[in-house]
Amino acid sequence: MKKLLAAFLTATLVVAAPLTAMAGSASLILDARTGKVLSAENADVLNHPASLTKMMTIYMAFEAIKRGKIGWDTPLVMSKYAASRPPTKLGVRAGDSITVREAILGMITKSANDAAAAMGEKLGGSESNFARMMTQKARQLGMNRTAFYNASGLPDGRQVTTARDMSTLAVALMRNFPSEYRLFSAASFTFRGRTIRGHNNLMYRYQGMDGIKTGYTNASGFNLVSAVRDGNRRVVGVVLGGRTARSRDDKMAGLLDKYLGRASSSGGAKLVASNNARQSVEVASAADDSDMPIPENAPRTSELSPKALGYLSDATVPMERPSALAEIANVGKPAAKAAGAPSASGDWQIQISAAPSDDAARALLAQAKAEGGPALKKALPFTEAVGNGANTVYRARFIGFPSREAATSACDALRKRSYDCMLLPEHG
Repeated sequence: MKKLLAAFLTATLVVAAPLTAMAGSASLILDARTGKVLSAENADVLNHPASLTKMMTIYMAFEAIKRGKIGWDTPLVMSKYAASRPPTKLGVRAGDSITVREAILGMITKSANDAAAAMGEKLGGSESNFARMMTQKARQLGMNRTAFYNASGLPDGRQVTTARDMSTLAVALMRNFPSEYRLFSAASFTFRGRTIRGHNNLMYRYQGMDGIKTGYTNASGFNLVSAVRDGNRRVVGVVLGGRTARSRDDKMAGLLDKYLGRASSSGGAKLVASNNARQSVEVASAADDSDMPIPENAPRTSELSPKALGYLSDATVPMERPSALAEIANVGKPAAKAAGAPSASGDWQIQISAAPSDDAARALLAQAKAEGGPALKKALPFTEAVGNGANTVYRARFIGFPSREAATSACDALRKRSYDCMLLPEHG
């Protein structure tokens, strides 16, 4: 009960907290032979993945190679969009091309954002479509609290994961692509006469470590996923939200020192994640969106934190489909008003999304208010149920704007943070 109360209070306090509050300390040490969690701290709390995102981009590339959709020497033409991604990057000009192999090595060693975007466009037709495919793949692997909105991990408030989910992805990479996974141990590679050196410094000094990926943004803190082999022991470690790269590496090393010896040395040959992975399916063709399998909702269990954001489900409206937001806003009559809904005399509201639960909608509103700045200072979060039974979704709105101009200003502020936003008159 105390843990549930603490989780509820945490979700409530997020309203007044800055976005960087999500960069909380989290870690997990997993015995990849048995699936047993040896150590966990905030393992299911949402954090931003930063460049750990590229682990999934690379997973998708390995899968496409295995299926014959692309080859190691397939050229990836650098679009203007991909070339414009901020550093770190390979610095390839728009119109030039790199090979699939160069893109993968660029993502592993330099964490190249332009290479990730180019890969996403190649496999998904657009980066946003590829991100939906990534989230779908995450669900299939059992990563039920992860949502991707780009291929690189560049800042996006909606792009979230957990330490447990990242351990699941690491195991999937090692288990499903054992030969290709070895690239994650690359310390450097030569690209157009330059030597590109890797960022994963702990790998070069921790015995038995063979990968896999670092990550950092201001919002995420310093992240690291590591894999270590000691005889027949196989351990995956995840550290999220480190204050510095050195403290993150030291924490990982300390956890591995403490728990590596507790891992089983007699587990089976197949590596096991802590979540039961679903059967994988082929990556959909980007040529026709109708070919894309519909992603399943993440399982709802009593262990889900009230902080779980609404956009972790396919019930949430993607940013690329504002028309869908209008449909949700106008569908039927509300089944019920959320308990404790605030009252306000303002004539205008705004809607930013819809979610599969009231808690998820409120958490999304909390984060949006934290990011929205002065334009949302006096706005009141409000959720409203629409539909019945399993088809119920919860509108995520802010109410109490005294004028259309005030509501428009709030929408403008949120759109700058990549939120969708729709103006509504009171009771609209």
